[in-house]
Amino acid sequence: MDTKDFDVVAMRTDLHQIPELGFNEHKTSDYVAAKLKEMGLEPIRGIGGTGVVAYIDGTEPGPTVMLRADMDALPFVIDGKDACIHACGHDSHTAMVLATAAKLIGHVKKGRVKLFFQPAEETLFGALKSYDDGVLDDVDYAFGAHVRPIQDIPDGTVCAAVRHTSSTFCIVELKGKVAHGSRPHLGASVVEAAVLATNAVNSIWVNPNKAWSAKVTSIDCASTATNIIPGKMILDIRAQDNETMNELLEKLKTAITNACACVNVTCEITFPGGVIPAAVYDEDLVDQVRKTIGEVLGEDKVAKDCGGGGEDFHYFKQKKPELHAAYIGVGTGVTPGLHDPRMTMNPVSLRNGVKVLERLILNVVG
Repeated sequence: MDTKDFDVVAMRTDLHQIPELGFNEHKTSDYVAAKLKEMGLEPIRGIGGTGVVAYIDGTEPGPTVMLRADMDALPFVIDGKDACIHACGHDSHTAMVLATAAKLIGHVKKGRVKLFFQPAEETLFGALKSYDDGVLDDVDYAFGAHVRPIQDIPDGTVCAAVRHTSSTFCIVELKGKVAHGSRPHLGASVVEAAVLATNAVNSIWVNPNKAWSAKVTSIDCASTATNIIPGKMILDIRAQDNETMNELLEKLKTAITNACACVNVTCEITFPGGVIPAAVYDEDLVDQVRKTIGEVLGEDKVAKDCGGGGEDFHYFKQKKPELHAAYIGVGTGVTPGLHDPRMTMNPVSLRNGVKVLERLILNVVG
């Protein structure tokens, strides 16, 4: 097998042309499965829906190291038309894992490498559905990677840990009672409840030494002809760590419920997307990753750890706490930013990610 047939830049170009939304990555999973077969591997399909798994077995007993890539793209409306665009780099992540796999074949001695191409990261449910399908059952280590914007780390560098935050959104359904403007005391106004609830949210405090935010992003209190006035609020909620998130959510529920009760409005608070966990890493493993980046690329290419939005990779550690997890950031000069339909990047820098991932895995199974 000639590893030149699995060039990360070429594969990223291929994948960029076939963007698909979460749980609908049919062309993408076909492409992945075909590449794995070219390597002589046996892809297992249907994990978490459209996910793909393959193994590279060693010759001696040892741990199972999972290398995970997400595959889905993002929905946009461009010039009034629905569009699907790889604007978060998942095409790059899939290409990096494929390229790394090609380099690992024939070099795994202890244990095995599990390649996992995950569906639907952007939906917030891809990792959970994959977990339900047993993707972690045999896994001891899990590695992931994400391209980073120029605002995070310089192009051509790699950081040892992307410190994703915990994130969620909630929907608050408000129920009040219609009354004539001349007899407001006979009603229960969802408009007043929404105002009071917003002020209550803005009055919440948790530890100021932690990064966190809770913001009302939408209010809809349109009246109807029935005797029940429905209203809805949407909040975006983020926290640096899981403990802060738990505290913030409890305070939000109390504040919103009590604010509504002041004007006799009832509310129901739901979290349709779940709560994405914050990154929890084994810091000794992160130190090893940082050292490995320096050995492979040079000390001048070791970037500081960076932050980021949410990432469902961290469900794996939440579901299996004994898992050893690490997640690198690959500087590829992404601009103007992730989740922007105009996103551009330097695909050549993906080769740095492949070099680092290859060495990280061989440090465990080589």
